[in-house]
Amino acid sequence: MPSILAGKMQPMQVMILCGGMGTRLREETEFRPKPMVQIGGRPIVWHIMKHFAQHGMHQFILCLGYKAEVIKDYFLRYEESNNDFTIALGSNRKVTYHQAHAEQAFEVTLADTGLDTMTGGRVQRASRYLKETPFIVTYGDGLADINLDDLVRFHKSHGKLATVTTVRPPSRFGVLELDEAGAVRCFVEKPQLDGWVNAGFFVFERRVLDYLGDDASCVLEREPLERLARDGQLVAYRHHGFFQAMDTYREYRLLNDLWNEGKAQWKTWG
Repeated sequence: MPSILAGKMQPMQVMILCGGMGTRLREETEFRPKPMVQIGGRPIVWHIMKHFAQHGMHQFILCLGYKAEVIKDYFLRYEESNNDFTIALGSNRKVTYHQAHAEQAFEVTLADTGLDTMTGGRVQRASRYLKETPFIVTYGDGLADINLDDLVRFHKSHGKLATVTTVRPPSRFGVLELDEAGAVRCFVEKPQLDGWVNAGFFVFERRVLDYLGDDASCVLEREPLERLARDGQLVAYRHHGFFQAMDTYREYRLLNDLWNEGKAQWKTWG
């Protein structure tokens, strides 16, 4: 299928799940939603969007829930926060911006999908804003250096309804190999595990919506993905590069340390 595999893919809409409460990161999420927790002085969702934009994807649908107003306010004030400007006061109020920030091409749809809605329900509720098929769904708290062009080509090549990006996670602990007497033959600090886990970065054909139903309690990662797998419609894209979710305060500190040390592998933009 050379017409599919050759050259750049057409830009896609990107749906980002931003509605969870982030209870395991309560130190940072008590007053703001997790996608607004800052890495290097910018919300983590901004980092995610910048990576997609580097691959020509500028149309975003943010599925909001917990503290939705914080995310709405951030984007409503984006111009004022990221430019110098001159404001003429009074009845002829006028604002003139003096720089063009790098996010000029971004188109961001902010969809309030409900406080207690689960992931599948959020995708279904925000689907009214989809224009194209296929589309991408990802989480608002995971950073990666995935080659998104390769991911989309892979999805197009297999012809199934859904692609999920998978990674091999590192163990949280060092692994020891012992002999019968208890002597340590080998010690490996936090090795990669043999299994593959869901990293998000899904590519979905529109027919995937039929697997979600209309229930706010629909969890994307359970019955819908399980049924897609049973139907032979789910294929895994293996990512061997950087991936890190921000689920805990330790992971929040890790990502900030990587950024501050110039080791942020997910920073694919200039």
